[in-house]
Amino acid sequence: MEREEIKKILPHREPMLLIDRVEKADENTAMGEYKIKGDEWFLKGHFPGKPIVPGVILCEIMAQSCCILFSGDVKGKTPYFTGINKVKFKNKVLPGDTFKTECTIQRRKGPFCFAAVKGYTNGKLAVSGELSFAVIDG
Repeated sequence: MEREEIKKILPHREPMLLIDRVEKADENTAMGEYKIKGDEWFLKGHFPGKPIVPGVILCEIMAQSCCILFSGDVKGKTPYFTGINKVKFKNKVLPGDTFKTECTIQRRKGPFCFAAVKGYTNGKLAVSGELSFAVIDG
């Protein structure tokens, strides 16, 4: 699924749409990617002369990848971030890198979804953790 199809599921738009493509591997797992071009707004001050993608942006990219798994649930609803847990940063993500995500829904309870996430660059684990969401009206 490319950006235009992703926009049918996510409410995000540029410059906050941070996923170039995403595919469901199965009912509970999605694989996504975002190419770090180097001109993104979040790199301008983080850090001048040595740009590194901020950890919170890596979490947002992984969260957007997860939301494809809610595609059947979001008609007339919005997926909201509700939690970030046990996140560990292992390697830097730099301009020119393609950040690849792997998101797996661990459980659902009512409107809430809980996912295990991992992000890779150059074949190495860059970040891992747990994210949670609520898919609700509004």
